[in-house]
Amino acid sequence: MFTGIIEERGTVLEAGDGVLRIRASLVLEDAKLGDSIAINGVDLTVAEMSDGAFLANVMPETYRRSNLQGLSEGESVNLERSLRPTDRLSGHIVRGVVEGTGRLASLTPEADAIIATYDVPAELLRHMVVKGPICVDGASLTITAKTDRSFSVSLVQYTQVHTNLLDRQIGDVVNIETDILARYVAELLADQGRSLGTG
Repeated sequence: MFTGIIEERGTVLEAGDGVLRIRASLVLEDAKLGDSIAINGVDLTVAEMSDGAFLANVMPETYRRSNLQGLSEGESVNLERSLRPTDRLSGHIVRGVVEGTGRLASLTPEADAIIATYDVPAELLRHMVVKGPICVDGASLTITAKTDRSFSVSLVQYTQVHTNLLDRQIGDVVNIETDILARYVAELLADQGRSLGTG
């Protein structure tokens, strides 16, 4: 479980078939083998640690649903350690289970903020609401607008500096995790509709 508050930006040292090695400092301070670290919002397990870096194994299912397949050496990634029961929940409840991907459609300055708009599939959009939470590449954000094919978020200065979201070019793929509470409600209502013969 995570909050979506990015702790640091790591650097990809190796991105091979089923293997991801990341240089980091803060997230490794108290890390041990078997710990969970979210990389661009994907919950992965620390399998090795050495010389200021850690290695995680990546399953084919994770590659299918995320942007990790496209990572290359030297690229910046968002990192967050798993939530402890005593931590403040500054972002929102993030599982680190990426449901799919979207593409950056635009970046529009607005005073000190930047409005980022992402095109996403309809099956992800149905679990999004304006002023509700969304996780993009592991960063907890608030949806400010939504259409039938996209959603927008406002990136404050802190997020601009401390995440990799502004490293993206138009058309780049980002990881998306929708609000788990919205997904539960939608599934319960769908089940109720099926049991009543209306779904």
